[in-house]
Amino acid sequence: MTCEIVAVGTELLLGQIVDTNSAYLSARLAEIGVSLYRRATVGDNRERLVSTLSEAWSRADVVVTIGGLGPTDDDLTREAIAQVLGETLILDEEQAEHIRRFFEERGREATPRQLRQAMRPPSAKPIPNPNGTAPGLHAEKAGKMLFALPGPPNEFIPMVQNYLLPTLGAFTGGRVIRSRVLRLCGIGESDAEAQLHDLIASTNPTLAPLAKLGEVHFRITARAETPTDADQMIAEMEQKVRERLEYYIFGIDETTLEQAVVERLVQARQTVAVAESCTGGLLGNRITDVPGSSEVFVGGVIAYSNAIKQAELGVPAEVLATVGAVSEETARAMAEGVRQRFGSDWGIGITGIAGPGGATLEKPVGLVYVAISDARTTVVRRQQFIGDRKTVKWRSAQYALWLLYRGVRDGGCDSLLRS
Repeated sequence: MTCEIVAVGTELLLGQIVDTNSAYLSARLAEIGVSLYRRATVGDNRERLVSTLSEAWSRADVVVTIGGLGPTDDDLTREAIAQVLGETLILDEEQAEHIRRFFEERGREATPRQLRQAMRPPSAKPIPNPNGTAPGLHAEKAGKMLFALPGPPNEFIPMVQNYLLPTLGAFTGGRVIRSRVLRLCGIGESDAEAQLHDLIASTNPTLAPLAKLGEVHFRITARAETPTDADQMIAEMEQKVRERLEYYIFGIDETTLEQAVVERLVQARQTVAVAESCTGGLLGNRITDVPGSSEVFVGGVIAYSNAIKQAELGVPAEVLATVGAVSEETARAMAEGVRQRFGSDWGIGITGIAGPGGATLEKPVGLVYVAISDARTTVVRRQQFIGDRKTVKWRSAQYALWLLYRGVRDGGCDSLLRS
């Protein structure tokens, strides 16, 4: 069973409202085995809405519209659906009475504009809306189904759960589509794909690479008769991926690198402190965004000026005078200094040129030194990142987290020297 979603509303196109409804529905449809092929967003324009709906209706087994069922002049979904179905709207008297009672209970009288919400194409039946005045619509014609649901999430989600999913689930026979995302760091997309090319050719389950900033994700998707079967197929594919790329995998699904780092530190009963120059506190912010990070994050220093690097971290004046703030020596001194001063197991030092200014031929924009220090040794890595200021800062923090994750996982900074 194939499906397309049409979200309606100019406010969505203008970015004034984020379309969380479509994302929610996409995930729920997959759970019951409905294949979502397309999602479209169209503004409050009848001609464009009719065109979009007509295309979706011509291709899919199921079309679901979201929004445009209210009482105002720009709520055009009912009219557009009727035009696509080749029908004329009629008043559903039962729904009209429901709307009248709704307003009477609140000491008001339903206006003709409010009663527009009770109009429907003759082939469509209303979908009850316990949390609002606009009923949904369910039409079946020519072997296809069309559902129209209101946009407010407190109305939309219960109608999906209580009506749409049970209705469609009866047609899919319980088949499910399940997915799991493996999250990797420290390897490029092309290198990862090269090691998994035969697995990527699989049709069920599928393995799809998803490039992310500073990471590579692989989504495993399985279609099966039962959730248990789908989960088993996913587990088997995941094992094959891990046999080849286990070193780079830090988490699954929504696990962030900072979450993985905090989890490792908690398990190891170790702590970390950070000294940041070009990242301006971003690394510390990402770590402390993780619940429970207070167990492992001691503190940090945002050492933007050379004076702070000297006074708070003990970076030697001669180092700053000779090789400069953006150097291997300064990063090393920052990591060691913050670890010693805060009494933490790990110290991180980051210094670099985020841009757009401050660069030289010898030290271009994007040049970053990241140092990681423990009680035995300190390792410094030189990186040349590409991107604007925010991207360089984010990549620098990401790389520092990856070094820390590897160091904690593999037993110390010494392990980084072997890779």
